[in-house]
Amino acid sequence: MPPVFATAMMIGFVEQTCITALRPYLSDKQRTVGTHVDVSHVAATPEGMTVTADITLTDIDGRTLQFDVTCHDESGLICSGTHRRAIVDIDAFINRVVGKKGQPRTSA
Repeated sequence: MPPVFATAMMIGFVEQTCITALRPYLSDKQRTVGTHVDVSHVAATPEGMTVTADITLTDIDGRTLQFDVTCHDESGLICSGTHRRAIVDIDAFINRVVGKKGQPRTSA
């Protein structure tokens, strides 16, 4: 298999692009967490090509933010879809996560 831009790395790139774009609009006590990704990886990108992500905030529902996303390499479209993030209070989020340690697992 030739070295290409992996789907998992592309999703991480999309998430980081959204995080960076939101940073100026959040307080020092706020962060965002990814809650849903629905993208199609439609073309391979060989190692060494530049990839860009374009995001558009399309909906705000309380603390939930929805983005339309696309990624392109130098030859064209490689990804399109949507991504949702939730705004969280970082202290409360950390407390919830730490509080789960040692707790019995519950069935879904």
